[in-house]
Amino acid sequence: MQNLDILVIGAGIGGLSAAIALGRKGHRVTVIERDPSWSVYGVGIIQQSNVVRAMDQLGVLDSFLDAACGFDAVEIFAPDGTKVARVPTPRLVEGKPANVGIGRRALQKVLGDNARAAGAEICLGVTAEVMQDDGAKVGVTFSNGQAASFDAVIGADGVYSQTRKIVLPDAETPQFTGQAVWRYNFPRAEGLDALQVYNGPTGVGLVPMSAEVMYMYVTTPEPDNPRYPTQGIAAAMRAKLANCSPAIRALGEQITDDGGVVYRPLEGMMVHGDWSRGRIGLLGDAVHATTPHLGQGAGMAIEDAIVLAEELDRASDVETALKSYRDRRYERCRYIVESSLAICHGQLGKGPPVDNHKATGEMFAVVAQPI
Repeated sequence: MQNLDILVIGAGIGGLSAAIALGRKGHRVTVIERDPSWSVYGVGIIQQSNVVRAMDQLGVLDSFLDAACGFDAVEIFAPDGTKVARVPTPRLVEGKPANVGIGRRALQKVLGDNARAAGAEICLGVTAEVMQDDGAKVGVTFSNGQAASFDAVIGADGVYSQTRKIVLPDAETPQFTGQAVWRYNFPRAEGLDALQVYNGPTGVGLVPMSAEVMYMYVTTPEPDNPRYPTQGIAAAMRAKLANCSPAIRALGEQITDDGGVVYRPLEGMMVHGDWSRGRIGLLGDAVHATTPHLGQGAGMAIEDAIVLAEELDRASDVETALKSYRDRRYERCRYIVESSLAICHGQLGKGPPVDNHKATGEMFAVVAQPI
């Protein structure tokens, strides 16, 4: 199918990737985003080898790599700081790094600029209030009072997706895991040429983002799902590192800016049934929200976008395309959600401990397979 009018709800990583993929196929894409300021956390994100390949497929690899920091290995450490393994990661694009770390704001700019270059219209501070699918078109009434009709609507509006609530009201919902993640930026440590993962009840990772900057993520048990006030949150994050290795504790002394700490409770969700109803479909966290233990949440959303565009290109009707897209994506996304959650549960004592060295190697083997 060519020249469809498509509405994408949500201008995050998945939604913008969808706008690029669909625009490059010749579709007319409108993206709406509820946040009028389009704000993004100032910390970073890991993008593994399959994302580097996906960015190549989207035609944005050069601008993506220009904004990122590449690396070709993951180093695993015991809680006391002893290096257990260095896991080389496969390069899926010849001559390019296997993985990257990138600032979330830098990634948003790359994807946003390329979405617009592919023809997408991005509208901020707008939500879809009413959607009526008559089988031929989806009529949408927006929060700004305007209305339009589309051939397809794609909900890329995250783990708390309003689109999912509307079209799949009986679907699974996000469940708190008992764990949270803290993130903070630092000057890049000398010699850091890999993602460094420290195992233990308090999990820690160090990720290079540029020649000058890296970020730390810390996963901690938070059984009561507390909310930490901004004032004093840097001291709270430092305190969470008390039982970590000496090197991590020393690094933690640099956590002094309350405004620089990003804290998020971890929730997981996998929609096992349909991902669409009629001409309205879902992608990314709206149907498979994963914890960050394998660094694949954004990667799965970006791959979703590519597969969705491919299936719309080859199918004779929108409903068939949306079902075929779900069938191609389900097992891969389920594997990531369940494997990431297993690591989370192992850290919390809710399940058997997971060997991060083995789990990381298995994950890379899975995501290296074609999408």
